[in-house]
Formats: sequence, C-alpha cells, structure tokens
Amino acid sequence: MKRSLILSWSSGKDSAWALHLLRQSGDYEIAGLLTTLNAKFDRVAMHSTRRALVEAQAAAAGLPLHLVPLPWPCSNEYYESAMRTACTTIVASGVDTMAFGDLFLEDVRRYREEKLHGTGLTPLFPVWSLGTHELAQQMIAAGVRARIVCVDPKKLPAEFAGRDFDPDFLRDLPPGVDPCGENGEFHSFVYAGPMFREPIPVESGEIVERDGFVFADVLLSAPVTAS
Repeated sequence: MKRSLILSWSSGKDSAWALHLLRQSGDYEIAGLLTTLNAKFDRVAMHSTRRALVEAQAAAAGLPLHLVPLPWPCSNEYYESAMRTACTTIVASGVDTMAFGDLFLEDVRRYREEKLHGTGLTPLFPVWSLGTHELAQQMIAAGVRARIVCVDPKKLPAEFAGRDFDPDFLRDLPPGVDPCGENGEFHSFVYAGPMFREPIPVESGEIVERDGFVFADVLLSAPVTAS
C-alpha cells in the first residue's frame, strides 16, 4: 500500500518540482497541497501569490488545496499553533507524510523535522541536495514556467522582479546568486509545467516595493475551473 502524503506548497518552482518528482516515483498517494495564507491580504506569505492563483495551481494539478489562514502580523507562536492544528487534521484524514521543497538549508530542514516530531507526520524532502545549477536548467528544459514574484534587493537587483524564470534569467544572474533562489534572493510563481494538466493563464500586475522587498504581482488573465 502506498503511503499518503501532503505537500507543503509555496506556489513556487521548488515545491512544484517536488510534486513532479513525487508523481514520477509512484511511491506515494498525494492527498493534497498545504499552503499558509496571509488572511489580511489573502496572499501566500513572501511569494505574495493571490489565493485565486494558488487555487488555479491546485486545479491544474488535480489536487485538493488545504489553506491555513494566518493573521497579519503573525507571531511565530501563532504560526506554530496553527500548523499543529493543521497537522492534527491532516493525520486524522489518513495522511502520514509531509513533503517539502527545500533544497539545501540545513537549519530549515532541522526546524521542519523538529516541529513534525510527534505529530504522526514523517517529513520528506524530494529535492534535497540536488545541485541547483543543474536543477534550474532541468526544470526549464522540462517545461516549467515561472514568474519571479519577489526579489530581495539586498541580494539581487530589483529589475529581476517580474521576469520569467528562463535561460535568459539564469544567464543574467549576478555571481554568487543561487540559480534557484534558495538563499532568499527571489521567489517565484509557477504557471506551467509537467506537474500541471494545463498551463495557468496569467498576466503581469504592478511592481511595488514593500517591507524591504520588491514584489511583482501576477493575475489570472482568464477564469480557471477544475476539470
């Protein structure tokens, strides 16, 4: 019997690629996507992805979406309490594994492992330790299409916000910037790829600077319905 799994879903390319690899492996029954949402703005934290876009991703992936609303501002204590409640609900539904799209940050992995200890959920890291230079090129070659929706201007010029994650983007990255943005240089929104049944129609919105980051808004350019 396959183990039942839920995937922590940021709306970005790394969690999307984790979904692709999990499906290729055939070792798990994927029960859904789990996303925390800034309830005040109705967006995914850091990525600033609109709820409608995350819902469109779940529909394109053919998976249920489990949203965990968080207040703004949100303390770490509240976040951890909300996640414990979500884990309890997930385990009660028969899921025993939670997967993450982390690549190489050891402290992030340890945090996830510590917080899942005793919840009944086993952490899984499908893309862990994959070389990010090769991985970025592999994603693009496989048909992953993503928009850069958040840039840390202390690590990457603001002009990269709103660009597509493509060969030109990788070529133009300054030396020292991880091509998958694992050090927080940038975050992305995936709108096409082998993990989706069809591309998500999107258009670019405004670019703003807020709280020390540059955000490039993305909007649905046509209604998306689950099939």
